[in-house]
Amino acid sequence: MRIDKQQCAERLLAHDEFTVLSHEHPDGDTLGCAFALCAALKMLGKKREFRCGDTVPHDFSFLTDGFRNDEVHHPYVVAVDVADPGLLGSLRAEYGDKVDLCIDHHPSNTLYAKETLLEERAAAAEILYELMPLLGVEPDRYIRECIYTGVSTDTGCFRYPNTTPASFRIVAELTEKGIDSRTINKLMFETRTKSFLALELLARKTLEYHCDGRCAIITVTNDMFRESGSDESECTPITALPRQIEGVRVGAVFKQKPDGTFNVSVRTDGDIDASAICKKLGGGGHRGAAGCSVDDYEDGKARLLTEIAAALNAQ
Repeated sequence: MRIDKQQCAERLLAHDEFTVLSHEHPDGDTLGCAFALCAALKMLGKKREFRCGDTVPHDFSFLTDGFRNDEVHHPYVVAVDVADPGLLGSLRAEYGDKVDLCIDHHPSNTLYAKETLLEERAAAAEILYELMPLLGVEPDRYIRECIYTGVSTDTGCFRYPNTTPASFRIVAELTEKGIDSRTINKLMFETRTKSFLALELLARKTLEYHCDGRCAIITVTNDMFRESGSDESECTPITALPRQIEGVRVGAVFKQKPDGTFNVSVRTDGDIDASAICKKLGGGGHRGAAGCSVDDYEDGKARLLTEIAAALNAQ
């Protein structure tokens, strides 16, 4: 069942113990939301724990340093920025059918939770920010920086077409009240490890053009991870590479998982619906950015290219 922000705040205020879930391969939005919510709940005198199926990347240590889970016994389970229970990864078996509340911004949300606060926004962090006054919480600097992290990363530092006037208004308020946006921007968008640079070099060698140069595909394999010393947590910048090429309207990155299957990230120029493309392969997301998973690389690539070609030819 879908609920609004006021009802969502009432649910959060009515419970005392919480488990807050982020999706696998956590990004700035799911983590920013999770830690902002955990901090707000702590201000309200409630107990909370954070759970994620994957290790939080070191880049986000400014959010996680000093955080400690409380001991909870009968928690109210909240998933943030999680459109489908499959995105819980290794936590799906434990929590997939036990999510009491989902706070999300993905149009492809499957409404798997008992109740869902769903608004199509640039980032779920925008929704969290607007929840704060309804909870009676005045965001401190830490919460403001959590929110900024979510909004800035999901908008590509305000470059992606999902960025809205509301995104700028929220960030303006956060900046006026005080955040270290300079350090966050440097960590999120400018700092790269040596292992990432080694991975990027390997990934660029796999570049393929399709559909008369209007589509580009890059592949990242487990062998590349091993050779570079990198891992999936550093792949986010690579996801944007194909779409940055002149003339490319649809970019896709195949990222191999330890079990040999692949996560696929699709980015489009906005006129082409990435979510509709990925939906045909069992995935979803936003109009300009979406994803799916495939078991077999060659078959999955062929199916994806069929959908991409259809989308391009429909323009």
